[in-house]
Amino acid sequence: MTDLLKLYGTTFDSRLLIGTALYPSPAIMRESVEASGAQIITLSLRRQSPEQQQGKMLWDYIRESGCQLLPNTAGCKTPREVIALAEMSREIFLTDWLKLEVIGDDYNLQPDPYGLVEAARELVRRGFKVLPYCTDDLVVCRKLLDVGCEVLMPWGAPIGTGRGLLNRYNLQTLRERLPDTPLIIDAGIGAPSQAAEAMEMGYDAVLLNTAIARAQEPVNMARAFRLAVEAGRTAYSAGLMLKRQTASPSTPTLDMPFWQQADTATQE
Repeated sequence: MTDLLKLYGTTFDSRLLIGTALYPSPAIMRESVEASGAQIITLSLRRQSPEQQQGKMLWDYIRESGCQLLPNTAGCKTPREVIALAEMSREIFLTDWLKLEVIGDDYNLQPDPYGLVEAARELVRRGFKVLPYCTDDLVVCRKLLDVGCEVLMPWGAPIGTGRGLLNRYNLQTLRERLPDTPLIIDAGIGAPSQAAEAMEMGYDAVLLNTAIARAQEPVNMARAFRLAVEAGRTAYSAGLMLKRQTASPSTPTLDMPFWQQADTATQE
């Protein structure tokens, strides 16, 4: 394959990243991951400790699967908390990859832009490969790039809402103004059609959890998201038609329509 996702110098076949929380059981989580084709899996150290039995089973599975583990700092509210958890994560999981979350509001789990930039700067200095969960604010995204982040993960909507791409203008602006930056839609995706739309806009990947884990049939939903992401990426690569204000016939008229020709012949 030539159309690979490249993040921090590592290439992946899949453009779907998924989380490991909220599933009915570890077995269903494993089947869902396999059905999704995902090669990057997120894990919250605070909520799924490898010291607990279920967390250990999950960690063992991730190591066996060969997927890239992306530990996240979910639940952290200050840069100090983030940095302490990140160092602990690197020691336990033996990876410098990190999904950075610094939550600024408990109601909609919106990232704190100031804490996010501060934490990102220090984590990059410490050698982490930082993938920050951020809003769709162009200025914040540029500041994250300025401190050394090579990948950005703007939200589509607040975490777990399933409301899709709420601010298409902002998201399209990010894609157009940051053409060389890998952009991953993170949070808010609730249906495969929404994931396909994000990919059609030119986003490089989609990260989600709840939409699969809380589906009536998580394994089938994981498969549906896999196909949607692939379809959206293929459509974007193929080049979508330009939108028009007026109708345009798909078949040009060469002469009189056949029914008018028949009417003319009858009159004669």
